[in-house]
Amino acid sequence: MIFEVNRTGRLNFKLEAVAQGSSARAARFQTLHNEVCTPVFMPVGTQATVKSQNLETLTEIGSPVLLANTYHLLLRPGKEVFDRMGGIHPFMGWKKSVLTDSGGFQIFSLPHSRDVSDEGALFRSYVDGQLILLSPEVSIGMQKAIGSDIMMVLDQCVPSTVDYSVALEAMNRTHLWAQRSKDTRGDSSQALFAIVQGACYSDLRRQSADFLTQKEFDGFAIGGLAVGESKALREDFTGLSAELLPENRPRYLMGVGTPLDILEAVHRGVDLFDCILPTALAQRGVAFTSQGKMQLRRGVYKFSEDSLDPGCYCKVCKTYSRAYLHHLVKAEEPLGWSLLGFHNLTFYQNLMTDIRQHILANTFLSYYQTQRGVLQQSDPEFPSKPTRRRKSRKSIPTNLGDYEVHRSPMGFYAIRQISSGEIMHSVNQPELEAERLYIQQSRFVDRIQIHSGLAPEVSEQVLPWIVWDVGLGAATNAMSVIRNYEQVGQGVIEQRETSSFRTRCETPSQHSLTPDFSPGVIGKRLRPVHLVSFEKDLDSLRLALKHPSLFPYLRHSAPYRLIEQGCWESQDLPLRWTLIFGDFLQEFQKMSAPNLIFYDPFSYKTDSLFWSWEFFQKLYLHCSSQATELFTYSASTQVRAGLMGAGFIVAKGVGTGPKKESTVAFTPWVQDATYPRLSEEWIDRWRKSSAPFPFGMEDAEKADFQKKLIEQFGSSCGAN
Repeated sequence: MIFEVNRTGRLNFKLEAVAQGSSARAARFQTLHNEVCTPVFMPVGTQATVKSQNLETLTEIGSPVLLANTYHLLLRPGKEVFDRMGGIHPFMGWKKSVLTDSGGFQIFSLPHSRDVSDEGALFRSYVDGQLILLSPEVSIGMQKAIGSDIMMVLDQCVPSTVDYSVALEAMNRTHLWAQRSKDTRGDSSQALFAIVQGACYSDLRRQSADFLTQKEFDGFAIGGLAVGESKALREDFTGLSAELLPENRPRYLMGVGTPLDILEAVHRGVDLFDCILPTALAQRGVAFTSQGKMQLRRGVYKFSEDSLDPGCYCKVCKTYSRAYLHHLVKAEEPLGWSLLGFHNLTFYQNLMTDIRQHILANTFLSYYQTQRGVLQQSDPEFPSKPTRRRKSRKSIPTNLGDYEVHRSPMGFYAIRQISSGEIMHSVNQPELEAERLYIQQSRFVDRIQIHSGLAPEVSEQVLPWIVWDVGLGAATNAMSVIRNYEQVGQGVIEQRETSSFRTRCETPSQHSLTPDFSPGVIGKRLRPVHLVSFEKDLDSLRLALKHPSLFPYLRHSAPYRLIEQGCWESQDLPLRWTLIFGDFLQEFQKMSAPNLIFYDPFSYKTDSLFWSWEFFQKLYLHCSSQATELFTYSASTQVRAGLMGAGFIVAKGVGTGPKKESTVAFTPWVQDATYPRLSEEWIDRWRKSSAPFPFGMEDAEKADFQKKLIEQFGSSCGAN
């Protein structure tokens, strides 16, 4: 069946055939660099390179389009490089087409390092720790500098199984960003694709497609799939979304997938695909063949003289035996990754060619029915022995001790204390609140970087930065410290002398309660950090660790090691995490005074002594000899008065959740404090407050306290 369709859009798209009994399509379009025939698979070259491959092998494979990622290229090498080099094509020497993802997937995949609003997504750079706002304007501006043939609008992807309200909000934001992306593209000759969102809600998918198809984009992508839903749901919503898109534009299913996934999506009307699997699985010894998937790590291939795939004529299959490839995989030789990656990409390219030929010959339906069975096979010549069926595992309990898992109406999970009803991070996603309230506000990332201009003998004397995490809970704040430190530390070569340090950690009962970083362990760029968490009940953390799928920020060895041994240290960076188990009110005076205090105990209702006048006085006395800064979610007049009366200088902190402000307090030794200090309006509110005095203050102390507070306010806490 041949179609003549209006050649509209920058790609001059032409639909050539639709298979009988299927929605499978064959088409072609013209980019700024070459003609592309569909269906087509795009190898993923995230950072202007396809893992384990070079230009010669990619050319030999015959890939007409590569995919690169705007977010990663924005961070490194940066827009200035592409401006000077004239775009990605001369930069990497690639002569054919490039499609750039907008960075929208990073908004989804880096939930611990970003904050999303209508303005854009605020990221913490993993290269240098700087905050970067990825807006539609920044994304499209970067893609124009890259010079990609096809640009993608910035979108917000959410897990496909989120609540309806979350999916609706993300869809509306995607529509807002799509229009701004289109406006920023302007009269550029680069094509621009919109992205249909809506999670697994049919009405939202219809709304999204209806809105976007009225905007005359050059193509349309189906986003928000392969992010949590079942295979059946993915196929259903792929088919639904494809049906809603115009026939005279390319259709692109983002991030999918296996050969079988692609075959199913082609059957439902999709034209373009990308996925990291061909090279990612090659690194693990997996090869896709005309007989099914093969795992070359298996010992059954150790003595096999056969070629990898008798139905393939690539250089790997013509040259190397399965035995040799098995050896390379087991020895973890990079050559094995490269060879299997080349074969897998060739297999994908050949698969797309075969599919296209069958569509044009109108034999696709029978081909589809046959290939479904083939592509599902795994090691068909040497099937694994059937294993005894295990009894189904009991469901993991959602409560432990006085705590239970709580699902927020916004779709994220938190820990709730049963006895009090208090929820840890009840309004904001826990990771985002930790990032905004503690990491960003304290300028943690800036402070752990030692100035590059310091002489070696000076930088080696830099003392460790001590961070107190008061109220470990489910370790949200602590893991934000670790994640941010590790992100900044990527690529930094640390020369460490760890023997004595590790010995102490292996015997937690004997480990020192004060930081003891030897001079030789300090890296050239990173200040050592000793993170100290205080907690008297670990059940909340133990419960969260039982549900890593609900608390993804805990997918790290550190919290497990902390639970087992009481401390954890990084193998590559000067970072130590120590647990002080017990009552913080009794334990804190045994510790060296900190540089930062992330003060996050439960509320006044649950932990009233943590907010008492007696405690604030003791805390200030303990920290008064050095520069210490305290950050807490509370902005109550009573708490601020107590901190100020104890001697701290008090300032307004950033808002979090429904609260317009939080609180920052610091000792007079802090030299670079730029926080907005309390204004005269606050002292007026304090005078009118129904609870002006700190909890636990005796009546006899109140007159002197009031006088001291007003005097201190006038001398130290006026508006900047």
